[in-house]
Amino acid sequence: MKPRPLEPTTSWRDDGATKLCPICQHPFPAVGRGKYCGDSCRKKAWRMRHQSLAVPVVVPAPGVPRRSVTVYACQGCGARAVGVQRCEDCGSFMTRVGLGGECPACSEPVAVCELLDDALVVSGQPATSPTTAIPADRTRPSERGARR
Repeated sequence: MKPRPLEPTTSWRDDGATKLCPICQHPFPAVGRGKYCGDSCRKKAWRMRHQSLAVPVVVPAPGVPRRSVTVYACQGCGARAVGVQRCEDCGSFMTRVGLGGECPACSEPVAVCELLDDALVVSGQPATSPTTAIPADRTRPSERGARR
């Protein structure tokens, strides 16, 4: 085996340079692969990346019962209804999509959460179109506890 040539005496990294911390914008000496000036900024960046966004809460007006302004979807046939929990087509119980009403343009039942883009934030998937049923496993955690 041949002996390896000596390593170059110059460093490939620029250890004397400074970087700006993306959190506090203070310059700090660049050492290794470090991105942040200290543990506090590193932890703050992790918390910012992993925070859950607040879901807007839609509440009906006082005195209005929730059932009459709730959109339900049948898992069996895909039918939707406002204020009716039992499917008129197949007779099974429907799952709750959310508060809403009939669309003024097409008269189809539409939930408020489908009009807003919060379904994208909460589930990681785009909001479904008003003509498709939402499976029970895609309900929001805030709605799971409220099903009574």
